[in-house]
Amino acid sequence: MLGSTHGTFTTGLRARVVACGEAPPVVVHGVTAAPGDQDVSGRPLYAPVPDLDRFFRPESVAVVGASDTEGRPNTGITRQLLAWAERVGARIHPVHPTRTTVFGIDCVRSVGALTEPVDLAVLLVADPLPVIEELAAAKVRFAVAFASGFAETGEAGAAAQERLAAAVRQSGLRLLGPNTNLNAFERFREDLEGPAVALITQSGHQGRPVFTLQELGVRLSHWAPTGNEADLETSDFISYFAGRPEVGAIACYVEGLKDGRSFLLAADRAARHGVPVVAVKVGRTETGARTAASHTGKLTGADQVVDAAMRQYGVIRVDGLDQLQDTATLLARARRPVADGVVVYSISGGTGAHFADLATAAGLELPTLPQDKQDELHQWIPEYLSVANPVDNGGHPVGDWRGRKIIDAILADPSVGVLICPITGPFPPMSDRLAQDLADAAEATDKLVCVVWGSPVGTEEAYRTTLLGSSRLATFRTFSNCIGAVKAYLDHHRFTSGYRSPFDEAPRTPSPSLRKAQALMRPGRRLSEHAAKQLLRAYGIRVPREQLVTSAAAAVRAAGLVGYPVVMKASGAQLAHKTELGLVKVGLTSASQVRDAYRELTDIARFESIDLDGILVCQMVGRGVEMVVGVTRDELFGPTVTVGLGGVLVEVLGDTAVRVPPFGEQEARSMLADLRGRALLDGVRGAPPADVDALVEVVLRVQRMALELDDDLAELDINPLMVLPRGQGAVALDALAVCR
Repeated sequence: MLGSTHGTFTTGLRARVVACGEAPPVVVHGVTAAPGDQDVSGRPLYAPVPDLDRFFRPESVAVVGASDTEGRPNTGITRQLLAWAERVGARIHPVHPTRTTVFGIDCVRSVGALTEPVDLAVLLVADPLPVIEELAAAKVRFAVAFASGFAETGEAGAAAQERLAAAVRQSGLRLLGPNTNLNAFERFREDLEGPAVALITQSGHQGRPVFTLQELGVRLSHWAPTGNEADLETSDFISYFAGRPEVGAIACYVEGLKDGRSFLLAADRAARHGVPVVAVKVGRTETGARTAASHTGKLTGADQVVDAAMRQYGVIRVDGLDQLQDTATLLARARRPVADGVVVYSISGGTGAHFADLATAAGLELPTLPQDKQDELHQWIPEYLSVANPVDNGGHPVGDWRGRKIIDAILADPSVGVLICPITGPFPPMSDRLAQDLADAAEATDKLVCVVWGSPVGTEEAYRTTLLGSSRLATFRTFSNCIGAVKAYLDHHRFTSGYRSPFDEAPRTPSPSLRKAQALMRPGRRLSEHAAKQLLRAYGIRVPREQLVTSAAAAVRAAGLVGYPVVMKASGAQLAHKTELGLVKVGLTSASQVRDAYRELTDIARFESIDLDGILVCQMVGRGVEMVVGVTRDELFGPTVTVGLGGVLVEVLGDTAVRVPPFGEQEARSMLADLRGRALLDGVRGAPPADVDALVEVVLRVQRMALELDDDLAELDINPLMVLPRGQGAVALDALAVCR
């Protein structure tokens, strides 16, 4: 850690947008958004930002249930609140039905008896629900409920929490909790300078390691312990902190997201402001998700979707609390990089090689220093040592000026944006002088200088005083945390420097396709393949030439019109997997084969008691790369779009990428880059390159469908989508659609 002091589909696509009347206003968290601030499905496009100034810095505070009786839990809380109020300059008003004073301060029987407006009410009562109406009548702006026994305990608790949330929504006040704690009222050091870390946690204890960073000179500005989030949630605090001038980074411990859309809007606001959000999000495994639900009573969401959504909006996801500390601190305090190149500088060839391997594997760029720079470094470093990168000095000079010269020369190279020096252990006086030279160089450069202090002890003077005492040096204890933080630092600035909010490009009015598509929907039912393909046609997605027939003679006529060879398939709403039942016939080249295939397909359907709407006679499409593109609904984020290797490979390999709409062409292309089998689209073993542009267009049209049919479409599966050679397009050979 550092020391102290997307229009319609996409450009070039051919759909038009028509205005279909003005949408009604939408209310989110008590904030009314104008119709122009909604997407085509009526959802908000910008994060409402609660004014939390008076929460964190209230002028007057009512403590409901205040006590000064020793041994009572409320007494300790009251005492801590009194000390906090003194620090922030707030007036405390004890409220208790049977007391006249608390710690010598006049006490009133109810909130209604207070003689001045109250900014914040702290509720030290077992059931906060009866107090909410009273707080609303007194126009209290914020309340904190510590009480537990709500959604974290099961169905009965969840019902009680919903009653509380409903009362809060009607009251107009904003509530933190229930099942929260005193973390918001901790003592924050005021002697630390520079950009601060703002902390959000759903489990208070999990925030302790970040809070303790203050003891290492890292400034913290706020701590929001959100608890069960009956009202105020993680997203509210991200939105608020993103606009605070003192906040350099937001660190989050998230067990479950209350609302996926709100989270994306908040992350979008942070990205617009260039404020990094670093998060530990539990629920990667079934066990973790189950445990998180029992703790906070919220949905954890399919982890692949959560992970993709975070990456879409630049949220940096880390796994450990130590990574949360180090990454948030670096991102808060380091200046914008001037170059992406990383140089590893070490006193040991083995250390440099080890670190360089790990850094390169993580995706960091370690440029080879130019020959003239290497020649310069060899003025002070023996010729037999490699200085190409990593730079091996063979032992940092102790007795003269050469050590600092080496560091300054490396930093002067224009390809270098980050210098990392791993010091695997203390070796005085060399390690002491190296630490000091690095600290001095960091103060004199606009580039990032990092040190990994590998000693497990951590009491050494070089570490405690020199490294942690530097206002510009980034100090880590492990290779992995340093590499992860530096990668996040470079990625964040690359992301935000070219950031264009997906919400700015989200469609606000329906396309002409919507009315055609809605006429095809059958609420609560699965569409037949023929109907599903009509849905695709409505959105301009190419399907094979085909006809639906109900007799063998009609099948022969259709084959002549479609053109031999043909494919014949049973079509019915019950059919999801036709191949396994023998309901697909491929490569038919004559009228007799078509007649025989018709009889066989209908016989199988009768034997299996499958209702058909007919038999499809389809064009036989040439070979290409089989892909899958689909829409599913996530409990948290709503419609999501998936792309991957199709055919049987989707089940065997599960090589897919997912995104949450809205997104643009660049994000659609990044989905393809995420696939392990991406190289198949480029052409392998003599196969021609596939029409990637056509594939991207299909992904974006499917996304538009997902957005416009949000209330109508539960699931869509185009598999396979045959992506033909470059310039020939992509054809949906089969499709499944389920209506909501």
